Amino acid sequence: MKEVTVQELKAMRDSKKDHQLIDVREMHELEICQIGGEHIPMGDVMNQVAKISKDKPVIIHCRSGARSGTVINILEKEFGFTNLYNLKGGILAYADQIDTSLQKY
Repeated sequence: MKEVTVQELKAMRDSKKDHQLIDVREMHELEICQIGGEHIPMGDVMNQVAKISKDKPVIIHCRSGARSGTVINILEKEFGFTNLYNLKGGILAYADQIDTSLQKY
């Protein structure tokens, strides 16, 4: 599985490189902290595959990287995606290394 670090994501965002960011956490987690992007809860991803781009890098994240990794494995196997990247360490790593104002949980 391909991964991007939180530093690489920040660089992509800062340079305005075309990409899609998808958060697969639950709504109650978004209420604690978020880094933007599109919210598609893990349980809804298979019903919303059409919302996931196939023609630009798609970074998928969760709290720590485990759920997003599971989602990526399924999307690659079942739907043939080749442009998906797991955010290494998830939003916890982002809070530790990029935006320390984010509340961790």
